[in-house]
Amino acid sequence: MSGGSRKRPFKAFFRKVSRSRPANAAIAFSVRNVIAGIRRLGLPRAGRWAERITRFIAPLVPESKLALANIGAAFPEKSEAERKAILDGVWRGLGHTAVEYVFLDQLVDFDPERPGEGRIDVKGIEYFESLRDDGKPAIIFSAHLANWEILAVVAAKFGLPLVSLFRAPRNNRIAEDLLDERARLMGRLVSSSRGATFEVGASLDRGEHLGILTDQHHSAGPRVPFFGRPVAANPLVARLARHYDCPVHGARSIRLPNGRFRVELTPPLDMPRDLEGLIDVTAGTAAVMAVVEGWVREHPDQWLWLHNRWR
Repeated sequence: MSGGSRKRPFKAFFRKVSRSRPANAAIAFSVRNVIAGIRRLGLPRAGRWAERITRFIAPLVPESKLALANIGAAFPEKSEAERKAILDGVWRGLGHTAVEYVFLDQLVDFDPERPGEGRIDVKGIEYFESLRDDGKPAIIFSAHLANWEILAVVAAKFGLPLVSLFRAPRNNRIAEDLLDERARLMGRLVSSSRGATFEVGASLDRGEHLGILTDQHHSAGPRVPFFGRPVAANPLVARLARHYDCPVHGARSIRLPNGRFRVELTPPLDMPRDLEGLIDVTAGTAAVMAVVEGWVREHPDQWLWLHNRWR
């Protein structure tokens, strides 16, 4: 029997054990204790520790090598030192994002009645308000930039009816904890599994709004340019916009100094249309990815280059 043949049964056995009820319960118990420990440390101190840990881990994981290759292909004009500085920023930001999730209720202290106060500066307030009040469906896309979790929380602060797609963890107990916490802060959540499209469609029929991260690989999607190379992109934004003929906005968060953020909601995109006057799915998807590319170029150290985006 070959070495590969011996490994496959072991991997199958390990996967089965790791997904068993006792394993799920043990993992969930550990995660809850870690979260409690982070809360005891407080946001500033926990953020500093998380930054140290992620920067220590970074050289040890293969994703760092992949990220450096991605950064080099996207920015061939940058030196090796500049590329490593971008990657260092990615890992530092990832550490802070992981900790900030525990403190989202404190972090997003934005009040639409007093927009100049707190940690969050919002640009595009007029679009949040018009979307909230017009009673029509719309789609808001975003990307894994800075702390992307705060976007839906800010929308909830405006009272904007938003349905957010999310990928649930395989551990059911952790998934329940996350769902409860997110729903409390962000509003309605839909797991991006089979059947999600029908639930999203029903929400848009009611005049609600869809929030979706759209910068990851989507094997069945059209291939569109991204940093001069083709990527398989998620066409859901353009498909739904075509079906409902509704506006499409982009939303991003930008990490600022001293633990502050800027949240930006763009004006509605001028989505390309075909000869019948309907939104063109492939060209529309390319337009969405062009916006994301512009965001990443502006703050390259705040995007998750760790994804295998160009497959």
